[in-house]
Amino acid sequence: MAEELKKTETMAEDGKVKTFNVVFNVEGKAVGKMRNEIKGQMVSPVVDEAFEMATDEGPAHGGDMTAPPPLAYFCTGFVACLMTQIRAFAKRLRVEVGEVTVKAHIEWEARVEGRDPYTSRPIAFRLDIDLDSEAPFEDQKRLLDAAQKGCFVEATLADPIPVQHKLLIDGEYRDAD
Repeated sequence: MAEELKKTETMAEDGKVKTFNVVFNVEGKAVGKMRNEIKGQMVSPVVDEAFEMATDEGPAHGGDMTAPPPLAYFCTGFVACLMTQIRAFAKRLRVEVGEVTVKAHIEWEARVEGRDPYTSRPIAFRLDIDLDSEAPFEDQKRLLDAAQKGCFVEATLADPIPVQHKLLIDGEYRDAD
């Protein structure tokens, strides 16, 4: 499942343009009523230390709440990704920031018809951001614009791609889309 790192360089007006892939390999196992144990690792552009996480649902969804629900990690990852990019790009763009605070309101709707499984859709993603900065609004906005474009989670939300699903049938993964 590991993908080879693809790097390219092209010439732009002001120098080279570099691209690189960011790749994670993650595997989850169902181990309880609704508990999942996840192992993962970033494998590109650098190989990071492997990590382990668990998820669980609350009793309303059939779980025991022994770990945060999967959406908690999604929301946390979104906020953390943007905060990381803000701090990284503040240095590059020379915008002074202090203690960055992001408050998120993220909301979905679940719809149930009869006894069918529910369907979900996003309703609201709002981030209130305090850069604790004396920089003019225009500089803070320029920094936020760059951070939004550099945050892989926000980029995925802004420009979604189809998710490929395969099912293991008789020892072979088959396309399920």
